[in-house]
Amino acid sequence: MSNTSPSVHEISDAFVDDYAAHDPTTATFVGISGFEHELTDLSPEGCQERADLTARAVREVEASAPSDDSEHAAKAVFLERNRISLELHDAGLDLSLLNGISSPVQELRVLFDLMPTETTEHWQAVAARLAKVPASLAGLRASLAKAAVDGNIAAVRQVEKAIGQCENWSGGTGNQPFFAALVDGAKVGDGLRAELVAGAEAASQGYADFAAFLRTELAPQAPVRDAVGEAEYRLKSRYFTGAELDLAECYEWGWAEFLRIEAEMKEVAGRIKPGATPAEAAALLDADPRYQVNGQDALRDWMQTLSDKALSDMRGVHFDIPDALMTLDCKIAPPGGSVGAYYIGPSDDQSRNGTMWWSVAADRETFSTWRETTTIYHEGVPGHHLQMGTAVTSAARLNRFQRLLCWVPGHAEGWALYAERLVRELGYLDEDGDLLGMLDAQLFRAARVVLDIGMHLELPIPAGAGFHDGERWTAELGLEFLSTRTLTDPDHVPDEIDRYLGWPGQAPSYKLGEQQWLAARADAQARYGNSFDIKEFHRQALELGSMGLDTLRECLAQL
Repeated sequence: MSNTSPSVHEISDAFVDDYAAHDPTTATFVGISGFEHELTDLSPEGCQERADLTARAVREVEASAPSDDSEHAAKAVFLERNRISLELHDAGLDLSLLNGISSPVQELRVLFDLMPTETTEHWQAVAARLAKVPASLAGLRASLAKAAVDGNIAAVRQVEKAIGQCENWSGGTGNQPFFAALVDGAKVGDGLRAELVAGAEAASQGYADFAAFLRTELAPQAPVRDAVGEAEYRLKSRYFTGAELDLAECYEWGWAEFLRIEAEMKEVAGRIKPGATPAEAAALLDADPRYQVNGQDALRDWMQTLSDKALSDMRGVHFDIPDALMTLDCKIAPPGGSVGAYYIGPSDDQSRNGTMWWSVAADRETFSTWRETTTIYHEGVPGHHLQMGTAVTSAARLNRFQRLLCWVPGHAEGWALYAERLVRELGYLDEDGDLLGMLDAQLFRAARVVLDIGMHLELPIPAGAGFHDGERWTAELGLEFLSTRTLTDPDHVPDEIDRYLGWPGQAPSYKLGEQQWLAARADAQARYGNSFDIKEFHRQALELGSMGLDTLRECLAQL
């Protein structure tokens, strides 16, 4: 019998298997099969079981001795991610998680978008999960109630946002319930159809009951104040970036970056129409038929065409893209959630393609492509699809935790925003309309640094900003700032402010992560001089997998 202790990679791989069994919802999101009939226990007891599992694995990895460089990196990644997860649990912030964009309320609904429905076996899994939605929501209700006793309650803004979503999905606003629409087209036998209909009705009622709980029990206790304060913000910022940040320095840098990009946008606007402001140029572009698609099907087709072209153009020229990543599906998300685009990666066995989802208002039919061209590159190639797909297809280099469960927004969103800038360098955004859209996306992310930190820490607006100088940030000032100092679609602005206030520390991770990627590339260029190969740099960097920004800086310095 061998006395050899398990390696870092072996402990990490085993943790993924154990964690997937304790969190079947996450298993589906990251593409781990075998748990399609189950839902995650969202109760306080379920949260504690997952925390205990994580704590045991952390102790095992702490005691392990890395055998090579890959295990040294893997150990750093595993410990950084799971230690911060445990800190959040110890603070009770896993029990109280509720917002309008990314919390168990939304994840439980979006989960059904990811489930295949081609076969009878697929529909059987859907039926099993539908029947379990009420119990999963009951567990979440217990967690939120327990957190409330401890004084951890989301602001009333977030509670009300979740109420509206639950009512929409349950059919409480007069629309067809999401779950009823889901099972309408199932081509199955009568017995299974009856199960699906019953499950859909149960899931709809579960969301209706949950909305009632939020309205009658949680909302009356919820604080009006949106700002979480510095202590909680620092903890969540570390979770989203994997870095110890000087928040005052980040806030100051965010302003400088915002003003720099704003100045360039004015130059581009002047080229579109001499003397035009960015807002005036945007109005001209919005009215130009060359930049319009009409209908949600047409939007999906436009997304798919541009995404396919990016894959074809960049493969073998700027990036080595394996066959498994040459398909990226583009879809319109079901209505009811926050508007915007998001990406879901390929499954571990690559039976599920990477997918770019676009959530739009149900009644919206006209879309301006100049605003969104840069988003295709952000979510697709060379953005998230290349980044996440590279990790999933790197089994020979990365353990399963690194490939599947490690997701650090500072790394991931930082790369995707860097990818938008890179696409410009490669000559894909030479047309001024698309360039203005890309610059506004950059401006928008710089605004996120300013607003997210500013609103949660209630900081003063600096002198010379040209916007309510000296006043302290509020949600109302945030709405005005995005509406007047960026070209953000007016339909998106309220959702954006709600996002920042309900997801502290996440929004700045885009720009702060991009800053790290740019610094690492500049460092590598300085070290290698004329022999620097940007294609090789990108390959090696992406094959490291996801990690916190502090760990990324150390690893990239060794390339």
